[in-house]
Amino acid sequence: MIITSAQAAKLLKKYNEDYEAILEREKQTSVFLAALGEDPETVRPEYCYNKTKEELEAVESKVRKIKHALNVFNTTHKVPGFDMTVDEMLVFIPQLTKRKEKLAAMRANLPKSRVKTGFDRYGGSSIIDYLYTNYDMKTVKADYEETSDILSQAQTALDKLNSTETFEIEL
Repeated sequence: MIITSAQAAKLLKKYNEDYEAILEREKQTSVFLAALGEDPETVRPEYCYNKTKEELEAVESKVRKIKHALNVFNTTHKVPGFDMTVDEMLVFIPQLTKRKEKLAAMRANLPKSRVKTGFDRYGGSSIIDYLYTNYDMKTVKADYEETSDILSQAQTALDKLNSTETFEIEL
């Protein structure tokens, strides 16, 4: 089977849903209640432990094969426009996101702002301090813009690769 990473992710989701459905069906049929005096055979649900075990193992095998093929793909394919493999990019994007969030907070600071740091016995503020930024706001703004652009380019490049580059899986 020749698929893209995006298709593999959808297939993994489907198999995980199938797996959960088998487990839920097993949960509902592997044990049952019968009222006192009721013939248990008349209310016994259809259940076969061995058949259920085989179904679960078959899905587990497919999931392992897909994840392995996806991992091999991620460690061997470079993302166009970046000197990184997919697995490196999957670390880089959250790093960029965290950096962008930090820069957004720094960018939102005022050069000088009032801060209440103490209260008198009547509940009023008795001490007023000033909070000063200790960095160049223009540099932070420029870094924010650059980080935001790189993050967007990285996400777009990874999305494109995941939806166009193919690899083979034998299920």
